[in-house]
Amino acid sequence: MFNKNSSDGYRSTIKGIKQKTLVHGQKTLMTELRMAKGTRIPNHKHPQEQTGYLVTGRTRLFIGDQVYTCEPGDSWCIPGNVKHGTFAINDSVMIEIFSPVREDLHPDTEYSPFIQSWNR
Repeated sequence: MFNKNSSDGYRSTIKGIKQKTLVHGQKTLMTELRMAKGTRIPNHKHPQEQTGYLVTGRTRLFIGDQVYTCEPGDSWCIPGNVKHGTFAINDSVMIEIFSPVREDLHPDTEYSPFIQSWNR
């Protein structure tokens, strides 16, 4: 699979947050996540391992009982079923990879109970 850079395809999961799936295969799925300053992804967990890289901005990343301040170039790996969340200290862009594929982030999925649960 190859994906040409485009401004299309973003989903707004929470006000101030846009996410889109860049590419996916049988075992991995890669997303771009854009967070406006002051937005938060609440603590949650899922069975997939999640690896990420902060491209721009500054965030606070919560993994289990650890808190990390992330700056451009920082990266992380979150094991499956570990609670985690993120707070955008500044406008931020990150790339995240999930394995196995998160079906709720697959571009062919119209409704995602997982993403909808962030708003509760």
